[in-house]
Amino acid sequence: MKNLNDEIIHFLQHENFTVVSTIDEKGNIHNSCKGIIDIEKQGKIYLLDLYKQRTYDNLKNNHHISLTVVNEHKFKGYCLKGRAKIITSKRLKPHLLKAWEKKITSRITHRLLKNVRGEKGHHSHPEMLMPKPEYLIEMDVESVVDLTPHQLK
Repeated sequence: MKNLNDEIIHFLQHENFTVVSTIDEKGNIHNSCKGIIDIEKQGKIYLLDLYKQRTYDNLKNNHHISLTVVNEHKFKGYCLKGRAKIITSKRLKPHLLKAWEKKITSRITHRLLKNVRGEKGHHSHPEMLMPKPEYLIEMDVESVVDLTPHQLK
């Protein structure tokens, strides 16, 4: 595992979602959006997957994973590569479920405030329709790619 520095952790914690890439049985890349629930400095990242479909199936057969997080406004981002394992709901730690509930509440609040300010967005609150998590993805980070162009660092 690769240790994560405070700058990377702070960046990941303040973005709303990450694009997770896995590999299917034919060797094709599958991308999906997931939420980061927790990050450990020692290089573990916990992601919630609510739908138990392609990402789940892919990780059962191939543990390689990458996450890409970018902030267009800051022109900054990271791609983290590593291996993942599935943690079933029976083995979910209570503090991780609590972190998920806090994140969903924050997203709903953020959306409501934007709607009050008159900013265009989704007409309903999709976060309220999300199912309860059935499993968690635990990622061991093996490498980090800084996506920020060299001339902007």
